[in-house]
Amino acid sequence: MTDLKVGTIKRADEIGYAGLGKYTLHACIDCGKLRWVYLRQGEPKTLRCVGCASLRRFHPTGKLAPNFKDGRTRTPEGYVKVLLPKSSFFYPMARSNGYVMEHRLVMAKHIGRCLHRWEIVHHINHTKDDNSIENLQLVSDDRHKQITILENRIKLLENKVSLLEAENIRLELEFEEAHRRLSESV
Repeated sequence: MTDLKVGTIKRADEIGYAGLGKYTLHACIDCGKLRWVYLRQGEPKTLRCVGCASLRRFHPTGKLAPNFKDGRTRTPEGYVKVLLPKSSFFYPMARSNGYVMEHRLVMAKHIGRCLHRWEIVHHINHTKDDNSIENLQLVSDDRHKQITILENRIKLLENKVSLLEAENIRLELEFEEAHRRLSESV
C-alpha cells in the first residue's frame, strides 16, 4: 500500500476481496488509519474505521457523548454524572471512563474524603437529579434497604388512607341521600 495514495480506486479482485464492487483507499476521519472502503454510488460507504465507528456508536464518552454538557451528562436512569480531571482529589471515585455520579461527588466534598464503593448516597426526596446536600444522606447498604422498605410501606398506607377517605365521603353522601328520601316520604 506504500505506493498507493488516498483516493485510489480498485476493483475488489485487484485488492484480494471477493465480489465485483469497487473500493477506494480512504483514511479514517478520526484516527487516520488507511483502509479499503467499498464505494457506493461513487462515495465511500463509511468514513470511519471499524474501531472508531464502534467507539462512537456504542460507547461515546466525554465530548463525543450526545448529551455531553460541560463535563456533565445524564444516565438512562436519570442520575447526573460528572467528568473529573485526573488531577482531582476525588478522581479515585471515578469509573474507568473518568465519570463519577454527581450525588456521590457532592457528598464526598461535603465530608472531605472519597467515598468507599459500599457507601450509598440516598436521595431523600427521590429526585435523582436534585443533588443539593440537604437532599442527600450517606447510608450503608443495609440501612438503605431499611429506608426503602419503610418508604414503600408508608406509600402503601397513604394510598389506603386515601381510599378510606374517599369511601367515607361516598358513604356520607349515601347517608345524606337516604336521610333526604326518608324525610320526603314522611
